[in-house]
Amino acid sequence: MKKKSDKRNIVGFGLVSLANDIASEMIYPLLPIFLSSVLHASASAIGIIEGIAETTVSVLKYVVGSLSDRLGRRKPLFAAGYAISNILRPLIGLSTHWIHVLFFRSADRVGKGIRTAPRDAMLADSAADADRGLAFGFQRAMDHLGALAGPLIATVLIHAGCSIQQVFMISFIPGIITVVLVLTLIKERSEKRIVSSKQAFAGAFTPRFSFFLFTLAIFTLGNSTDAFLLLNARDAGISIALIPVLWTVLHLSKTLFSIPGGMLSDVIGRKPVIIAGWIVYSLVYLGFAYAGSVSAIWWLFFAYGLYFGLCEGVEKAFVADLVPDILRGSAYGLYNLAIGISALPASVLFGVVWDTFGRQYAFIMGAMFALSASVLLVFVKKQ
Repeated sequence: MKKKSDKRNIVGFGLVSLANDIASEMIYPLLPIFLSSVLHASASAIGIIEGIAETTVSVLKYVVGSLSDRLGRRKPLFAAGYAISNILRPLIGLSTHWIHVLFFRSADRVGKGIRTAPRDAMLADSAADADRGLAFGFQRAMDHLGALAGPLIATVLIHAGCSIQQVFMISFIPGIITVVLVLTLIKERSEKRIVSSKQAFAGAFTPRFSFFLFTLAIFTLGNSTDAFLLLNARDAGISIALIPVLWTVLHLSKTLFSIPGGMLSDVIGRKPVIIAGWIVYSLVYLGFAYAGSVSAIWWLFFAYGLYFGLCEGVEKAFVADLVPDILRGSAYGLYNLAIGISALPASVLFGVVWDTFGRQYAFIMGAMFALSASVLLVFVKKQ
């Protein structure tokens, strides 16, 4: 008998992502501007902040994902992660030096590190095999819908006279709503299936999954923080007041493409869709390298959303295809660890190349990493 999808849980994960991203995206598009214009941080400092933050979260994702397999329980970790992020993230507004931002940004990512692998494993468990791409696509679409609303709220608040710091503090309201939704909507299945530490690592770390992680790490070396895209947009002539609107355009594109991307992967397979997405990424980065007008920046941000629609949810569905269900917490942890190991050098390298040689060379470098990873992914086998 085929397993049926748990539609209540799938919708619940989507609503949680919606509320959480309203909170986080009231902050994120304004953060590089806050760092550079208010705190006077350099591009290299921004790269260090984002790189350390992402590396921290990715290491934690593996540790907590493996722990959720060993405990046989995922929701307590999932809920704790959302609580930590949504309590500490607004405190970025109290920062008076970029080191303070590093602390609060890292604390926010600790929360993300605790919740992500258990959440993805629970979502994968909630979906039937034939619907898994759609389930992850829906979760990503709701995530990006929240990311549409967050910058719009930030824009309204700024035009109403709020400072950037005040906008950050107001984001506490949707953050608390997120925690309430987690506690009331998401249900964990009743059976507990516990695995040992050795099983959690060795069982998930199969040869084909290992090669996929290696390929993903190569791609991530060219996938630095999107804060640089926002700085590039400002340098191209887009005003600070319009930066949240530009970020909204990106998330509109992500929202539009996430569900079709997931559904397409259910039909033709995950790998062709991911390869197509990475090629789109490389073309967009080449576009940023040579864009000579404000209008081109707007179109490139919209095209960048197509990459996310083709890859974000589909990569996670592909992970679930590659490993047994009782080891998915560990597998999602390893998936995020591979990204995190590459995230710090990616962002730092991009910032150094930008400061030393100029933005054009930094974007070309990112495109070349993506094209190389696309070729390697051809050799990853599902079975």
